[in-house]
Amino acid sequence: MSEEQDDRPDDTSDRRDVTTMIPPWLPRAYLLAAAVVAGVVVSFWALQKLQSLITVVVVSLFLAFAIEPAVNWLAARGWRRAPATGLVFVLVLVVLVGFVWTMGELVVDQVSTLVDNAPQYAGNLVDWVNSTFNQDLSGDDLTRWATEASSSLQSYSLGLAGDVWGIGTTALGVLFQSLGVLLFTYYFAADGPRFRHAVCSVLPPARQRHVLRAWDIAVEKTGGYLYSRALLALCSTLAHYAAMRVLGIPAAFALALWVGVVSQFIPTVGTYLAGALPVIVALAQNPRTALWILGFIVLYQQFENYVLQPRITATTLDMHPAVAFGAVLGGAALFGATGALLAIPVTATGQAFIGAYIRRYEVELPPEQPERQRRERKSLKDRVKSVKLPGRSGK
Repeated sequence: MSEEQDDRPDDTSDRRDVTTMIPPWLPRAYLLAAAVVAGVVVSFWALQKLQSLITVVVVSLFLAFAIEPAVNWLAARGWRRAPATGLVFVLVLVVLVGFVWTMGELVVDQVSTLVDNAPQYAGNLVDWVNSTFNQDLSGDDLTRWATEASSSLQSYSLGLAGDVWGIGTTALGVLFQSLGVLLFTYYFAADGPRFRHAVCSVLPPARQRHVLRAWDIAVEKTGGYLYSRALLALCSTLAHYAAMRVLGIPAAFALALWVGVVSQFIPTVGTYLAGALPVIVALAQNPRTALWILGFIVLYQQFENYVLQPRITATTLDMHPAVAFGAVLGGAALFGATGALLAIPVTATGQAFIGAYIRRYEVELPPEQPERQRRERKSLKDRVKSVKLPGRSGK
């Protein structure tokens, strides 16, 4: 019995051996890995919850970059930064309110004109369809179609009115976000030097130089983008206003302002949206006038792309059109409309910052070899002369 007990393995010694085989750092590594995973999960959760706040802060920061050159210009002439920022804010708000007011009058005027002339437009439309497509439509058919469309629109409006609580909540959220953008933009612009000092105070001196340089580049490129676009919008507004007055298009100033602002400040599709509205308004008056204004819009766009825009943006925003187009598409895919609006100044800032630290070299082209080419041509000519043609050997 004692021999059998002696033959059984010693469990306590095995456990002691396994314990001694575990490295002492392994439990700490497990705890560290668990803490890292938990930190990543919590960080993603916090970023998802704070997405709207982060968007507001980023938009406010770039708006502050856009107006900071004007604030710095006023501050250099004796203004305090807070009143200078307030003055710039007031000017920007006046421009925005004026644009919205003008476009509101345009919409009301065009809707009133459309309602007053609806029977005439309907008759002209029926006559054009009958003469073009060999149909036999009448005003009764158009009235029936209009009644069906009105019923569908009414049912859609009733469904939209039933969701008035959701619409009100969305509008309230947009209002609070707009107020947050205005507040953050004001503080970022008014306290710009103090904010930069607070950020750089926690960095070593070598990092401080890089941060300040990146900050200056961002202010320069964002402000340059805004002011160059504003100047292009002014030129476009004046040119289209003159053309529409000559062609006799109604609401010429409002339409020209629409073309100038939308074509410059809405990336990629702004040109098409801007040109569609005056063409539609002119089409309601006279199809020939619509063709004339469409031709003018196309010609002016070419003039702007190849003559006006390179001269205005040469010192403010040096970016290839393909890069700008790709940046807008990437920004829209990542962050929606906000990303599309901020894509060009962000890309220009990054391009300028990277270019400031990249050393460029001259491209060594292959040296021209005229002497070698001359010798090759001469040797070829000598070889041709050395060939004896038949029948001429006696000369």
